[in-house]
Amino acid sequence: MAIARLSVKVGKAGKAAPHAEYIDRDEEKKLKQEQAETDLEHSAYGNMPKWAEHNPITFWQAADLYERKNGSTYREYEIALPREMNAEQRLELVEDFIQSEIGSKYPYQFAIHNPKAMDGKDQPHVHLMFNERLQDGIERDPEQYFKRYNSKNP
Repeated sequence: MAIARLSVKVGKAGKAAPHAEYIDRDEEKKLKQEQAETDLEHSAYGNMPKWAEHNPITFWQAADLYERKNGSTYREYEIALPREMNAEQRLELVEDFIQSEIGSKYPYQFAIHNPKAMDGKDQPHVHLMFNERLQDGIERDPEQYFKRYNSKNP
């Protein structure tokens, strides 16, 4: 039976890059290489600006550096996924959700984790981070990207 769980979090300046590394299990990948398993099932990202299109951590580091002090650097959905689905079905479900809710205008990164629950069964869930700065087709450097919109000087 599927267990329903959804949490929504708001990330403050200085927290985006470390959180992105955490959900991507960046440190675990470095430490464990091929020796041990990790609970990371899949990770991906999309809609990044040109200056971060090959490395989402660059985007989150810029968000931490240039976002207003009282601004939010990211929003995160943490959603439980059905145990009954296999890895391929879970990925398809997450990609459909992203297409439906995030679309093609907001930068995002996600990771599907599948650790063991207390009952010994799988506990699949997704961490979906996204930034609420719209991709409007105008190329900006990282500092300008995170400034407030100005119609006279976009």
